[in-house]
Amino acid sequence: MKCRVPGLALFLVLTAGFNLAMWAQGGPPETVSTPRVQGPKPDYFLQPGEDPENRLVSPFVKHLVGDQKQFWTEPTRLHVQDLKWIAPFAGVTAAFIASDSWWAKQIPLSHVSTSKKISDYGTYSLIGLGGASFVFAHMNHDDHLSETGLLAGEAAIDSTAVAYAFKEITQRQRPYQGNGNGDFFVGGASFPSEHSAVAWSIASIWAHEYPGWFSQMAAYGLASTITTTRVTAKQHFPSDAIIGSALGWYFGRQVYRAHHDPEIGGSGWGPLIDHATAEHARNTDNMASPYVPIDSWVYPAIERLAALGYIDTAYLGIRPWTRMACARMLEQAAEKLHDDGMNDSEAGKTYRALTGEFATETARLDGGPNVGARLDSIYTRALGISGTPLRDGYHFGQTIINDYGRPYWNGFNDVTGLTADAEVGPVAFYFQGEYQHAPAIPSDPPPVLAATAAADLTVPLANGQNQLDRFRLLDSAALFQVNNVQFSAGTESSWLGPGEAGSLLMSNNAPPFPTFKVDSVTPYEIPLLSRLLGPARTEFFIGQLSGQTWEFDGSNVVGPYPTPQPFIHGEKISFKPTANFELGMGVTAMFGGPGLPVTWHNFFRTFFSHTSGTNNPGKRFSAADFTYRVPGIRKWLSVYADSLVVDEYSPIGSSRANINPGIYMPQIPKIPKMEFRAEGVNESRTDEFAPGFVYYGLRRYRSGYTNDGYLLGSSVGRAGRGAQGWLTYSISPHNQVQLGYRLQTVAPNFVCVQPAGSNCSALPGAAAPAGGGRSADYSAQGKFMLRHDLSVSGLFQYEQWRFPVLAPTRQVDVTASFQLTYYPKWRIGR
Repeated sequence: MKCRVPGLALFLVLTAGFNLAMWAQGGPPETVSTPRVQGPKPDYFLQPGEDPENRLVSPFVKHLVGDQKQFWTEPTRLHVQDLKWIAPFAGVTAAFIASDSWWAKQIPLSHVSTSKKISDYGTYSLIGLGGASFVFAHMNHDDHLSETGLLAGEAAIDSTAVAYAFKEITQRQRPYQGNGNGDFFVGGASFPSEHSAVAWSIASIWAHEYPGWFSQMAAYGLASTITTTRVTAKQHFPSDAIIGSALGWYFGRQVYRAHHDPEIGGSGWGPLIDHATAEHARNTDNMASPYVPIDSWVYPAIERLAALGYIDTAYLGIRPWTRMACARMLEQAAEKLHDDGMNDSEAGKTYRALTGEFATETARLDGGPNVGARLDSIYTRALGISGTPLRDGYHFGQTIINDYGRPYWNGFNDVTGLTADAEVGPVAFYFQGEYQHAPAIPSDPPPVLAATAAADLTVPLANGQNQLDRFRLLDSAALFQVNNVQFSAGTESSWLGPGEAGSLLMSNNAPPFPTFKVDSVTPYEIPLLSRLLGPARTEFFIGQLSGQTWEFDGSNVVGPYPTPQPFIHGEKISFKPTANFELGMGVTAMFGGPGLPVTWHNFFRTFFSHTSGTNNPGKRFSAADFTYRVPGIRKWLSVYADSLVVDEYSPIGSSRANINPGIYMPQIPKIPKMEFRAEGVNESRTDEFAPGFVYYGLRRYRSGYTNDGYLLGSSVGRAGRGAQGWLTYSISPHNQVQLGYRLQTVAPNFVCVQPAGSNCSALPGAAAPAGGGRSADYSAQGKFMLRHDLSVSGLFQYEQWRFPVLAPTRQVDVTASFQLTYYPKWRIGR
């Protein structure tokens, strides 16, 4: 039987459940000889073993009353340091509530009944286990088992009472009620899940009374199953189940710590957050850290230090990097700069600017607490365009590239937003949200629509849009880290290649999409393989795209349709065989969509299956790249290349690979403040560029390798070639001037006014070809710090383009932008 539970939802809920289990194990174990303090206490929050009088009737009722009193009066005892757990808990709750309706809509109806039975029987079995344990223990005079049953019952009653109280307060509708959005205060009973609360309260007691690996795995495994199946049974939203689980775990912890008798067995239950002491140092491997935005000045600065030979651990083929990872790289740069006596060089100045940016993270590497929150920046960018810009990179080109798919058109455009992040131990958050304004965009004329539809083998569809005034999340996610592996969920972007113009496999040219990501944030050794290829970094992600409008099912064009949208997953691994050489390989695959259910079977088929009648499992892209610092002149020259192929396992050895080679000079001889970089995209096919569809008569997404209409990889579109160059002069690391040139051509036999989408020829009487075209951009931009907390940047770009399908004569557009960024440095924490 195929499992039709969506992989994203299932994995995310299970991960949250097991993460709670890991937190339950957190902290140093308490010894069994913990002294009992006699006498009255000012409040009910007792220390471990202070009140182990566990009997029915009077002590039991007294404990229940005390449990509830402690819970409902706890807010009066909160302090500033409690932000360590309040901030991440509130952030996770808000993230899940905001995405609840989306998750619920991904769950098919085929297993609702089975999931409901599993959750019901699983909960009943845990309740029965607790009651039977207490009865059996009294019959056999087993004090340990008796305490286990009694404390499990106490925690279950506590969590159930609070869960039902919250249900009455919030009155949230269940997923099958109302509009399916889980509205609050309308008479529902969804928030939180009492099944999850009961399961986790009992499971956490059992896991600590009997701390063996099997009992813990069984207890937390069953509790996680109940949590998951409450969601897949459409009885609760993910946030209902997660909050219910946290509520049950909380009462399990409080009851156990207060009433467990350490003299009869069991394990200790430490604090929520690990506080370092002289004997117990903080483990930086478990410190979560926000990602540095892909368009940050940090990447070219660190890449310059790497190209100059001061950093050997910068993996350029996998970005973004976390802030802690950047701090680790700077530690290596400090040692080499000191050894070379280069503190006053351009490299030294770049290093000092970076150490100011990552001072907090450096302190954490030296033992500081990973606790804090900050408002990093507030920015506004005004952008004006005169003339008609290019906006269709899938067929022609884009005037503005690698800009997170922000909308733009002739006239005034604006984005205003902020970035913020927070971290507490193994949990972190980062947020970027902005208001976006763009003028109304007219639809392409009917002849243009007919020409692009013919190239796509679809039918014409108007592509205009009204004036946009909207709020949009860019890269924003919640993160959890353990052993230098970071798990994240949110809207995220990746840059999976060494190039500057745009990675062929994945870039920030398109808007970020809902993603779950697993990232090895620091290099690690793979047994045997790393002896040959060196340390590795890896990334895995799975998410869902939007804006796909057409599909071909083998015989007919299907669409347009708004849902269901296809999913995409990606994997990237990069090695460093030597300090000068980085080698990477990656793959992405689109799957799901109309007629292609999101199943584990279809997911795994995207790795190995190519054709299967008309039920092609998806569309696969494979990439390979390298970066090489040239020995002897390694401080002057680096060479690199990025390559990609469709539906083959690797571009290496392929006869139709698309290649983007480049060179980078971090400083020009005799002009140390000057950098030079040049790249060029060359395709082996002139009728199709790899990120478009390739027609084999099988099921394909006709909107190509795009999200919301923007190419996910390089902005050079199908049947295109391109070149780009930059000359950058650094007055200081924060003050730079850059001149740029960009050229893109599209093959003349692609997209023409004739019915066919290929073999185009010049129109009768016309000297120029009827299809294809070219564009050329000349740009100048600068970035300057007006003071320590205020920067200004500007761009001027002159573009010439000629695509006969769009316009019969050469067109010119001019783009100018001005951005003001304020860095308030508002921080909470140490």
